[in-house]
Parts: sequence; structure tokens; C-alpha cells
Amino acid sequence: MSQQTQVDRVVGKFLAFVDAYPTPKDCARAPLGELLTLWSGLGYPRRCRNLHEAAKTIVEDHGGDVPDTLEDLLALPGVGDYTARAVLVFADHRELGIVDTNVARVLARIENRPLGKKELQLIADDSVPAGLSWEWNQVLMDFGATVCTARAPRCSECPVKTSCGWAGVNGEDPAPLTAGTSRPQGRFEGSDRQARGKLLKALTHRGLPTTEARTVMGEIDAERAQRLVEQLLDERLVVDRDGFLSLP
Repeated sequence: MSQQTQVDRVVGKFLAFVDAYPTPKDCARAPLGELLTLWSGLGYPRRCRNLHEAAKTIVEDHGGDVPDTLEDLLALPGVGDYTARAVLVFADHRELGIVDTNVARVLARIENRPLGKKELQLIADDSVPAGLSWEWNQVLMDFGATVCTARAPRCSECPVKTSCGWAGVNGEDPAPLTAGTSRPQGRFEGSDRQARGKLLKALTHRGLPTTEARTVMGEIDAERAQRLVEQLLDERLVVDRDGFLSLP
């Protein structure tokens, strides 16, 4: 839920979701449409579909227990390096580095050069103090979020400025060219994401004839509306039953 969504928007939904589906088996058994209804308002509904598919895989291939190896976690739908490593570090205290946008920025500035994904991960793994991965990764992420920030880094008061290759003064900031650092999102107002979200929200209340999809999506033309409906059908986020749209 917190991938690409602020945590303060997630907390209420997360608590409700865990209450409704406390185990992977509970999540896997529920219809996707039911999950999407609870998810409504968070955006990026493909994440919900991936979570549902991951729960099914956990039940079918791992006896209902979340796997505890990097390889098995990465094989789950919707799970990438960051999520897999976060689970292993914060749930199982494995000695691994976690690279989010904040960590990528910090490491690039300390090295004072743009870093690719593979090198970033190697540096992050090598930097973890023995026995302190749980604490270290949280410290590093918080440090990037509060001190080594993207737009206004507090270099003059930084506790590691003497060890930082960039330190705010040594050439161009290498962070923007580094893998994993955040890029500005496109405008939401009037976007395809907004139109898709409006349709999905409407479908949490009732099914709709396909001819009414354009109406609930807002001020968009018929061709665009059809394209977005086809996208949602291809992504299995909605179903068409004889010209009548509904959640799966």
C-alpha cells in the first residue's frame, strides 16, 4: 500500500485490510472485487491485484506462510528488490541493505557519482553493520528523508559531511542521475489515472453499462474512455459481462 502512496493515507486502509484479511489464505480466498472495494482511494489498483495474486502464490506454493528467502519473495507478483529486502530485514532481521529513493540519494552523494542499480545494492549491502540491519536501514532511510533531502539538503549541519564526497559543494549533485531516485510524477488532475480511478470507484458501488463508463470518468472523449476501459479489462481490474462492467 505504501508503494507510491504517502503513509498517512495508508494507515487506516492498512488496518482495515489486515482486520478483514489477517492471513494470506484469507486474502487469497476473497474475490478481487472485494479487495478493490476496500482498496478504493489509495490509487494504483494494480498493486491490489498483485497482492491478491501474491497471496494465492503463497498459499499454493508455500503452505500459506510468507517465504523467507530473497529468491522466493522476488518470485511473488508485484514484489521487487525493495519490498523483498524490506520484508527480510524488518520481519526476519536479515543482514541486507534496503535501497529506496532516500537511500539511493544518500549513497550517491557520499560516493559523489551517479550509481547504477546493481552497484547501489552492493554498496548498501556492504554498509550494513553486523547485527544491526533492522536499525541501520531505518536510520539511513530517515536520514535521507530529513537531512540529505532532495531539494534542500542540510549539508552544513550534516553529521557525516566530512565523509561525504559531495557535501553540497563538490560539483553537480549526483543524485538525480542515480538509479532509484524519485522522478516528478505527472499531473494527476485530468490524467488517465484519475479517470480510471473514477470508474473503479463507481464500480465499488454498482455495476455499470459500458456505455456509461465515459460519463463517470469525467470530461473525456469517447475514444479515450474506450481505451481506458480496455486497459482495465486487460489488467483484469474490471470484467465485462455482456456489456455490463463490474469489479471481478
